[in-house]
Amino acid sequence: MIKAGIVGGTGYTGVELLRLLAGHSGVELTAITSRGDAGKAVADMFPSLRGFVGLQFSDPKDAPLDQCDVVFFATPNGIAMQQAASLLDAGVRVIDLAADFRIKDVALWEQWYGMSHANPALVAEAVYGLPEVNREQIRGARLVANPGCYPTATQLGFLPLVEAGCIDLDHLIADAKSGVSGAGRKAEIGILFSEASDNFKAYGVPGHRHLPEIRQGLARAAGKDVGLTFVPHLTPMIRGIHATLYARITREEDFQALFEQRYADEPFVDVLPPKSHPETRSVRAANTCRIAVHRPQGRDTLVVLSVIDNLVKGAAGQAVQNMNLMFGLDECSGLSLVPVLP
Repeated sequence: MIKAGIVGGTGYTGVELLRLLAGHSGVELTAITSRGDAGKAVADMFPSLRGFVGLQFSDPKDAPLDQCDVVFFATPNGIAMQQAASLLDAGVRVIDLAADFRIKDVALWEQWYGMSHANPALVAEAVYGLPEVNREQIRGARLVANPGCYPTATQLGFLPLVEAGCIDLDHLIADAKSGVSGAGRKAEIGILFSEASDNFKAYGVPGHRHLPEIRQGLARAAGKDVGLTFVPHLTPMIRGIHATLYARITREEDFQALFEQRYADEPFVDVLPPKSHPETRSVRAANTCRIAVHRPQGRDTLVVLSVIDNLVKGAAGQAVQNMNLMFGLDECSGLSLVPVLP
């Protein structure tokens, strides 16, 4: 039985981790931390977990995290980089759901995240936790940098084309939309119900923090830098990401077959039949990415539609998938989830 701890358990990714780990037959939840809510029963804050999680929130300084086999950081950016080293020294494996270890160029990370990195040496060691790309490296990792939500949907949508080298890599476009939960469980005017409901807007057009992460992953697949225009949008829904991706064809392929073959053995990527239009509700609460490939009017532009649940395949579910790989479990353990409809 894997003893698991969660640092920062009061946000949306934290409660999603709790939901998934509580139903995982190979995991024993050992500790969950919160400075502000230490001593409070988890089920009092999240009634959906009543009868499934009997823990109380612990103050981080008192939590037995060093006795865990794996610790998940479901914290804001900048926390894991300060605390991961001591856990690793104690033999604990770490999965960071924030961005502290995702970008290998530390100076670039500092530029985009506006702070100095506390542990650059661990950045070099961390394995980027996109199983569809780094499965074997994840198996042996001590430290996994769980991908962001937009980067997961966007990279999975572009990867078969980038790997095949059949598109113009200098002019990729990602037009992506996210539900409000992607902004986290905090009080901000822009995500209040009266502000976000019945509304639709772009944000971060001059540059979004997920842009360098996406470009890094696609550049690795291409073997060279890529040109990417990435525009995120906020939609009036709770969960879900829909990425509409555009690429100009430079070499003819059977593009449907290319995607089907690339993801044939991937348990959490579903390539839909031609002419399909995946919906965010088709993956709600599931660790699944659904993809459809279109070629409008048979012209030279491909349109790839990629949908995920931002809290599951875009965060907590992918973290559990990585944990399964790290501990030699069936990759699908605890993640055979039927999407919720309606």
